[in-house]
Amino acid sequence: MWKKGIALLAAAALAMTLGGCGGKAGNVETGVRDTQADKGLPVVGDHIKFDPNKLINNGEPITVNYWYLTDTTDHINQKLVDAYEAIHPNVTINFVENPWDSIWTKLPLALQRGENGPTMFFVHNSYEDLLLPYMEPYDIPLDDILADYTTAASHVIDGKVYYLDYGMMTGAVYYNKKLWAEAGLTDADIPKTWDELARVAQKLTKRDANGNLTQAGFNFNNNGSFMLLDLYYQRGQNIFDASGKKATLNNEAGRANLQMLKDLYDKYKVGDVHFGTDCVQSFGQGQSAMTYRWGNCVNDMKNNYPDIEYGTFEVPTVDGKTPYAYDRYNGESTMGINKNANAAQKEVAQDFLKFYLTNEDYLRAMCEQNSVFPCYAPLQNDPELMASPAVSAVKEHIDRYVWPGPMPATLENNMKIAVEDVLYNGKDISDTLQTAEDTINIDLANTNFVSAENKYKYYKAP
Repeated sequence: MWKKGIALLAAAALAMTLGGCGGKAGNVETGVRDTQADKGLPVVGDHIKFDPNKLINNGEPITVNYWYLTDTTDHINQKLVDAYEAIHPNVTINFVENPWDSIWTKLPLALQRGENGPTMFFVHNSYEDLLLPYMEPYDIPLDDILADYTTAASHVIDGKVYYLDYGMMTGAVYYNKKLWAEAGLTDADIPKTWDELARVAQKLTKRDANGNLTQAGFNFNNNGSFMLLDLYYQRGQNIFDASGKKATLNNEAGRANLQMLKDLYDKYKVGDVHFGTDCVQSFGQGQSAMTYRWGNCVNDMKNNYPDIEYGTFEVPTVDGKTPYAYDRYNGESTMGINKNANAAQKEVAQDFLKFYLTNEDYLRAMCEQNSVFPCYAPLQNDPELMASPAVSAVKEHIDRYVWPGPMPATLENNMKIAVEDVLYNGKDISDTLQTAEDTINIDLANTNFVSAENKYKYYKAP
C-alpha cells in the first residue's frame, strides 16, 4: 500500500541525518534545521509536480497545524504527515483530530486566529459556503490541475481552485450473490433497464403461504429520496433551473420517477414500505436480494455484515441507451489552506499540498477506505482500486456522472418527505412534488447556493 511512501521515508531519513541533529518530542519543536536541499529523491507527478529536493522555509524550523477528522482507520493521513516530515525534517505538522459533530463549529473560529490557527484543514463540500471566506487558492497552474484531476472544472471559481475532489462517490445496485444463484440467475441476467430490474427482482421475491413478504427482490426503504433525485438525470432533466438557484422537481421526469418507485412496490410487488425501515440493514441480514446504495455501503457491509457475499452493477437506465447522466455523484474533498496563515506557513502548506495531490499511495488508500472512484487521472485504471465493488460498477461510464454542487439539506429532507407521502400516505404525486419544490425554493432563496450542473461535461440548459 505504501511502498513508494516507505521508499521516500528511507531516503529522507538519510537526508535528515545529513541535515542536522534533533527532532521533535511529541508535538514540541526542538529546533531541527535542514541544510540538505538535494535529497536525492525523484520529482513526483504527471502535470502537478512535487519536488522534494529543496529547502522549505530556508531550512529553518517551522510548525503548522493540520485539522482533520478523527483518523481512526489505518491512520492514513497521519502516515502522509509523517512521510512529509521525514523529507523535510525542519517542518513539524501537528495533526489535530476532530469529531465530525464539532469540527464545523470550531473550525471557522480557529481559522480566524491566523498563524495560531490551523494552516491546513479538512474540507467537505457541503460546508463550502462556511469555509471559502477563509481559504487560500491553490498555488498550482490551473491547466496542470485540470489535466490531473478529472472533476476539477466543477471547482474553478474565477479562475482559481480552493479544493478538489480526490474521489467520487455515487450509486450502484448491490445484489446478494447467494440469493441470485438460488433464483437461477447469472451475470447474463444483470438488468440494463429499470423494467428489466423489476422483472429480475420478481424472481428474487419470496412470500409465505399467506402472501406475506419474506424476501424482498429489491428494497429501497429509507433510500427512496436518493434514488428519486438521481433518476432525474437519467431522463435528461436537471434538478435546478438555468440560474442554478431554483429547484425544478414537479416535471415530467420527476413524476415518472416517483411513479416508477411506487410501481416497484405496488405493481411488481418486489418490496414493501413495511418490510424493514432500512434497506442496507435488510440487505445485510439477507432479507433483501437487491438494493440501491452509494459507495459508503461497502464499509457498512464490511463492518456490519462481513458474511454476505455480494456483487454490484451500474444503475439501469430507462431505455437501455446512454442517458444524459447515469447518476449524480458527490466528491470527497482535498485539503484547504488558511488564507490567514503567515507567509512561511503558507509555503509549507502549498508544498505539502503538492505532496498530497501527487502521492498515489495516499490517494489510493483514501479511495479504498471511502469506496470512491479516483479523480486523480493516474489512478483511474489502477487494478487495486478497480477491484473495489463500488468503483468497478461505475468505471465504464464515469464521465456520465454529474455533480450538482453541494446538495442543500432542504432538498434531500423534503424529497424524503415527498417519497414517504406518496408511498406511505397515498398522496398525489404531482401535488406532493409541487409542495416539495415550493418548500425547497423558499429555503434556497435565503442561501447563496448556485448549482454546479452547468459545469457537467454534457450539460444541456433547460
